[in-house]
Amino acid sequence: MKVMILAAGRGERMRPLTDHTPKPLLSVAGKPIIVHTILQLVNAGFTDIVINHAHLGEQIETTLGSGQQFGATICYSPEGEQGLETAGGIINALPLLGDAPFIVVNGDIATDFDFATLKNVRVDLAHLVLVPNPEHHPNGDFGLDDTGLVDERAREALTFSGIGLYNPELFHNLPAGSRKLGGLLRQVINKQRVSGQQHTGFWLDIGTPERLQDLNAYYERSIIKPARF
Repeated sequence: MKVMILAAGRGERMRPLTDHTPKPLLSVAGKPIIVHTILQLVNAGFTDIVINHAHLGEQIETTLGSGQQFGATICYSPEGEQGLETAGGIINALPLLGDAPFIVVNGDIATDFDFATLKNVRVDLAHLVLVPNPEHHPNGDFGLDDTGLVDERAREALTFSGIGLYNPELFHNLPAGSRKLGGLLRQVINKQRVSGQQHTGFWLDIGTPERLQDLNAYYERSIIKPARF
């Protein structure tokens, strides 16, 4: 199963840190954010990785190379300086992702989620990993119904973690160009074609310099061990 890491975001909330360094390459616990994710994926058995990039993307390719040093094979999907948003980036990378279901992971999250659990999931159009709502997103995104389907009207709203399993069919016949994933997901959620699961362990959206500091402190407390290579 292939995995795509979304790494094309501009990182506006991280400025000035991201003025000269792409957000996925910001250092946490001595390694770039994206390296922690790559090593987690490799440890879970996922070694075929596609990474998109836009702003300062050549730095990502120079830093990560072929992926050999991590035990992975990395291919790149460049999008130019402006990027194509989340769904647009996936659509652009479809030729690299193949015809089988694939995992997509946001490049600016940290988590102890066990990616290996997604290997045995039967996916219709999409399967989303949801987490309890963080302070900065108290109203959440979606919930789960009693059958395991994602439902916007569920009793308890949860937050989309940025981890999902997708059937390429979800993106078929969509034109190339900039497109956000949220709107597309809502369309198929309302058709009851998206399943999900809740992760209650560690998860952090590394969206601001303050949260980057929080993650460094979290690693220092050794609640979650930093990935090593």
